[in-house]
Amino acid sequence: QVQLMESGGGLVQAGGSLRLSCAASGTIFSVNVMGWYRQAPGKQRELVATITSSGSINYADSVKGRFTISRDNAKKMVYLQMNSLKPEDTATYTCNAGIKQRRFSPELPYWGQGTQATVSS
Repeated sequence: QVQLMESGGGLVQAGGSLRLSCAASGTIFSVNVMGWYRQAPGKQRELVATITSSGSINYADSVKGRFTISRDNAKKMVYLQMNSLKPEDTATYTCNAGIKQRRFSPELPYWGQGTQATVSS
């Protein structure tokens, strides 16, 4: 029983900022990679950014220099600071995490429900 819960989406004008948060809860032994994905209407889901438990970070080229991913391992949370937002950033943003529920359990991917971010021009 693991849940990922996102928050922080909303409506913002182009050039503005939003900060997304995602909290993992439930029976959790360890959390490996955490990340954000997004899906715009009519498009495939795409990776936005990932961060490992040791802090290694990967960004999609489209968000480099504008978005910052971070995490709090103690709180089992991941954040996405989105600056200089563009209308093309409009999408449903979903949190993902690789989680082991127990020491000898396999690591499985978990997904949140998603939070909508809309950027108006």
